[in-house]
Amino acid sequence: MVHGQDRVRPSTRARVLEVIEALGYVPDSAAQSMVRQRKEVIGLLAVESRSPDTDVEQQGLLFIEEVLRGVEASLGEIEWSLLIALLRDDDPAGAYRRMQKISAKVDGLLIAEGIVSSEHLARVAARVPVVLVAGSPGEPHADVFGVDNRAGTRAAVGHLVERHGRTRLFEIAGPPAAPDARERRSALEEAVAAHPGATLTGSFQGWFAALSGQLAVREILARPQRERPDAIVCANDQMAIGAIRELQTAGVRVPADMAVVGFDDMHAGALLNPPLTTVRQPMRLLGERACARLLQRIAQPALPRHVERLPAELVIRESCGCGPGEAGAVRTA
Repeated sequence: MVHGQDRVRPSTRARVLEVIEALGYVPDSAAQSMVRQRKEVIGLLAVESRSPDTDVEQQGLLFIEEVLRGVEASLGEIEWSLLIALLRDDDPAGAYRRMQKISAKVDGLLIAEGIVSSEHLARVAARVPVVLVAGSPGEPHADVFGVDNRAGTRAAVGHLVERHGRTRLFEIAGPPAAPDARERRSALEEAVAAHPGATLTGSFQGWFAALSGQLAVREILARPQRERPDAIVCANDQMAIGAIRELQTAGVRVPADMAVVGFDDMHAGALLNPPLTTVRQPMRLLGERACARLLQRIAQPALPRHVERLPAELVIRESCGCGPGEAGAVRTA
């Protein structure tokens, strides 16, 4: 009767509900879940920080936090719960063992940034539905949601070369284990090759953390002046922020001496001086769409595999060389 499914007279229902209210009774969710064969919990697995945190990371509003907000918005509508775990991508076997344990406690899994191999993912997906956020679009064992990394990167490179005449580009790359980082790196190489006269003068292997940007700039500044780039393309905003800070500490003017662009559109980037030109990806929407698909797959396991790429926007500010009056967002294609 508590669930509105018993055939009882209205007067009886009213009396029982009065008693329930007086006693402060709350239905046993575990018992309800057993009846429905649902735990009403999904898991969100993300990568643990790959580098010592700086104040940039501690300020929050990073990629996975924004995705989390989108997931919570979707779950709040149906009053399901979320189990969050951070795994180390430098220990694939340990990450897989923990993923197995978590999969027994949830109805489905959202997995960010390609934590485990496709083989391990297939085993987990055989147990519970899985949806990847910022995963490899070629992954055959799960639905995949991500941003159009290639269009976003092409737009950033095209703006630097065509609008500002920057032809000596340097890359601060993301971790090879992250599918987004691999796509952005490949797209950068293709975009530079598509612009005659432009060259990629070097690359630094970063970890999606501000410290990577600082270390990359120290490597750049160790070069002779004539061998330095005139623009730095970063695989995410955290590294771009670290790069700008290190350049300014060394007395290098941004963007007059060296332009810098990022990817993500973190709030902290807009607060820099100069504000960061970047590629905006709809991080909260990624979380919402991926979570909605996971809930669909939990209800209908036989759904066909789905891959979705959300559009990116080039957000023009001042770190690329544009003036304050030129700021704005440009949809990429």
